[in-house]
Amino acid sequence: MAGHSKWANIQHRKGRQDAKRGKIFTKLIKEITVSAKMGGGDLATNPRLRLAVDKARENNMPGDNIDRAIKRGTGELEGVTYEEVRYEGYGPGGAAVMVDCLTDNRTRTVAEVRHAFSKHGGNMGTDGCVAYQFKHCGQLMFAPGTDEDTLMEAALEAGAEDVVSNDDGSIEVVTGPYEFSTVKESLEKAGFKAEFGEVTMKPGSETELSGDDAVKMQKMLDVLENLDDVQEVYTSAVMDEE
Repeated sequence: MAGHSKWANIQHRKGRQDAKRGKIFTKLIKEITVSAKMGGGDLATNPRLRLAVDKARENNMPGDNIDRAIKRGTGELEGVTYEEVRYEGYGPGGAAVMVDCLTDNRTRTVAEVRHAFSKHGGNMGTDGCVAYQFKHCGQLMFAPGTDEDTLMEAALEAGAEDVVSNDDGSIEVVTGPYEFSTVKESLEKAGFKAEFGEVTMKPGSETELSGDDAVKMQKMLDVLENLDDVQEVYTSAVMDEE
């Protein structure tokens, strides 16, 4: 059974993501462009692109913006060339941190990410130093009070990998990264709407932080997430809600 503050932490993360919606279009356009460049512009044969487009639509991105981003990726329109790069390290309290970036200037990006780590009590490590601690998967979180047995039956029938009940009563449905959209749609048809859902890198174990370490870690995560080249930040840290 997962830790006591799972639901509070998910709500906190959702609130922080909602507050950053102003920057989300830029990040989504980059992801759509890179996905189309790597796997082609057909949603039916490019699961990564389909995920990116689904997320863009959820965030009410106009269709024209999506189409242009795909065309830039496939070379039909001129555009900046981005490359994927991942940085790994440790934050305050030894919590693992993984930072996924899309950049047109690797030198600038590594300098900014390293500065964010060092300024807030963390340190960047070598490639692969923490990646093994995370699993690429879809995560759907349901509120305490959800009928666990019925949800579990519907989730497994829809193709979910696992259903986890947490100590606080919340229930987590784990999917393969590219099965996320299908499982989510199936569960909604069955009457189960997740409070929060994303494709993420899920830590195998969590590092609980409180007090000064939690404050420093939150600052470090905020600084990293606000960097223009950063797409996603993943961590094993769980901050106690004071």
